[in-house]
Amino acid sequence: MGNKLTASIQKQVEQAITILKQGGIVACPTDTVYGVGAAINIERAVERVYQIKGRPLSRPLPILLADKSQIAEVAKVVPPLAWRLADKFLPGALTIVLFKSESVPDIVTGGRKTVAVRIADHPVPIAIVRGLGVAIVGTSANLSGSPSALTAEEVRIQLGDRVDMIIDGGRCLGGRESTIIDLTGEIPRILRQGPISSEELKKVCPSLAQA
Repeated sequence: MGNKLTASIQKQVEQAITILKQGGIVACPTDTVYGVGAAINIERAVERVYQIKGRPLSRPLPILLADKSQIAEVAKVVPPLAWRLADKFLPGALTIVLFKSESVPDIVTGGRKTVAVRIADHPVPIAIVRGLGVAIVGTSANLSGSPSALTAEEVRIQLGDRVDMIIDGGRCLGGRESTIIDLTGEIPRILRQGPISSEELKKVCPSLAQA
C-alpha cells in the first residue's frame, strides 16, 4: 500500500476511529498480519477482544503505537537498549516488552507488570492510533490457536460479524507475526521468533538470549 492512504482507505480509517472511540472493535491490515484493535482505555472494548479471539484474560495483549515518542507514555522505564532497538527496527516487525506505566490498564496486560509495544510499518494502524489519540491493543485478527489472517476475507471467515469493522487493505505482505524481545529481565530474551532474526537483533543487543 505504500506510506500513503488512498481516499477510500482514509475514509475507512476515519470511520474506524469513530467506532473505536465508542468502544468498538476494528480489524485492519498491518505490516505482518491482520490485527484486531480496541482503544486501551476502554475496558469493555478490551474485554471484547479477549472474547472475540477466545483468548484467556491471563494472556496479555500487545499494543500498537503511532510513533516512538509514545513508548515513554506506556512504559514505566525505557532503557537505552529499548531506544536503540526502536531506532533500528521501528516502525517494523519487532515487539518490545517493557515494564508498564500506570497509564496501561491491567486488563491489557493480563494483570502483569509488563507491556508489549510495537509500531507497525503500515499507514493504516499508524493513522488510526494517531487519530484516536491513544494506543490500541494490536493482537492478530484470528481465533486463538488458529492461523493468522493475511487478508480481510480470512478475518471474516474466522471472526465474522464479531468485529464492528474490517478495513480491507489487501493482502498483508509480511505474513508472519512480529518478533518479540523481552527487556524486563537481567538478560534480553527472544520470546517469539519472527521476521527480525536473532542475528539482526544481536547486532544491537549482543547479550541477547533465546527462550
